[in-house]
Formats: sequence, C-alpha cells, structure tokens
Amino acid sequence: VEAPKGEFGVYLIADGSNKPYKCKIRAPGFAHLSAMDFLCRGYMLADISAILGSLDIVFGEVDR
Repeated sequence: VEAPKGEFGVYLIADGSNKPYKCKIRAPGFAHLSAMDFLCRGYMLADISAILGSLDIVFGEVDR
C-alpha cells in the first residue's frame, strides 16, 4: 500500500475463517530507520542529527 512517506506493508495470512490468522504491519519509517547504519558511516556524531532530521522519521510508527 502506498503511503505519504513510502511503502506501507501489510502481510495477512488467512486460515479460512472471516478473521486473519496472522497480520504483520510494516511502516515506512521502519525501513528508513534501518538504513541509518549505512547512511551514517564515516560521518561525525554531530552530523547524524541532521541526517536523521532529513529522513523525517515518525518514531510513533517505528515503535511498534
């Protein structure tokens, strides 16, 4: 599913009933935050806050 900040993933598994057996939700901010290790290599600690701010991560959606 497309979201304003990237791809919002929904993974559903059914067991034949009218309710899902398993539901996994992956917010776009989680993928952006996982890229921080790659993006921040070689930079100084003071630069990391600027990199984090440029990604515009909403920590409420990452904190699941």
